[in-house]
Amino acid sequence: MTPTEAHSYCTKKAKGSGSNFYYSFLFLPRPRREAMYAVYSFCHEVDDTVDHSPPGSDPHTQLAMWRQEVAAIYTGIPSNPVTISLAEHVRCLGIPENYLQELINGMEMDLTFTRYQTFKELYPYCYRVASMVGLICLKVFDTRDDRAKDYAINLGLAFQLTNILRDVGVDANRNRIYLPQEDFTRFGYSEKELLAKDHSPQFVELMKFQCRRARDFYRKAQAVYDSLSRRDRHSLVAAEIMRVVYSRILDRIESLNYQVFGPRISLPSASRLGIAAIFWGRDFIRNRLGSFG
Repeated sequence: MTPTEAHSYCTKKAKGSGSNFYYSFLFLPRPRREAMYAVYSFCHEVDDTVDHSPPGSDPHTQLAMWRQEVAAIYTGIPSNPVTISLAEHVRCLGIPENYLQELINGMEMDLTFTRYQTFKELYPYCYRVASMVGLICLKVFDTRDDRAKDYAINLGLAFQLTNILRDVGVDANRNRIYLPQEDFTRFGYSEKELLAKDHSPQFVELMKFQCRRARDFYRKAQAVYDSLSRRDRHSLVAAEIMRVVYSRILDRIESLNYQVFGPRISLPSASRLGIAAIFWGRDFIRNRLGSFG
C-alpha cells in the first residue's frame, strides 16, 4: 500500500469512528489532522487486538506483530496500512519509538490484569494507555515548553479515569474492574455487588470519590495549561476541546446519579461539534487580536 492509500485508510477509519477525538482535531491544519488520524487508527486497532480479537486468534501474538510494525517504522519498512501512514508522520514530527511501544505495553495489561488493589497499581495502566497518547499528541501539536508534558500526563489520567467511570458496567460484563479494590473496602461496597450491578448508596459514594479523583487531574492539567505561553496554549486547542468534552461527560455521570449500568453516557455529536467550533473560533479571534497587539 502506498503512503497516500495508507493515509486514506486512516482518514476513513477516524471519520467513521464517531470518537470524541475526531471532533477535537477536526479543525487542525491538514498535515497535523492527518497525523492525528494515523495516531487514532493505531490506538484503535491495537485496542481492538485486545478487546475484539477474532475467535481462535492469540492477542499476545497479534500485539507482538504490532511491536514489530512499530520497530519497522524506525528501522525498516512497515507493512500495515496504519503503520505505513504513521511512519510518514513519525519522520516529520519526531515521535519517539518508546512512546508507541509503551502504549502497546499498556493495552497488553488488559490481557493479564482484571483487578487493581490500589490506585498506585492502577496508575501505570492509565499512564500507558492514556497519558502516553497525550505525549504523542504533543509532538503533533508542536508545543515548545517542556511543562506541557505535565499537562498531557495529567489530562490523560483524567480522561482515562472518566472512561473507567462511564464504562463500569461494560467492563463488568468483561469481568474487568478498574476501580481500586481498596476503595471498595473504604465505602463498604463489594465486587460481587458491582458484578450484579447493584446501584446502592454505597456505590454512589464510591463513584463520588472516583469522580473527585478524576477532577483533581483535570485541575492539575488546567493549572499547567494556564502557566504556558500563548503560543503553546494555541497549540493545545484540540486538547482543550477534549478536556471540555470529557469534563462534560463527567458532569453527566454525576447529574445522572452515577447510573453507569445502563446505556453508555455520552454527548450528542452536535454538542461535540459545537464545542469544537466554539473553541476553534475563540482561539482564532484571540490570535487575530494578539497579532494586532
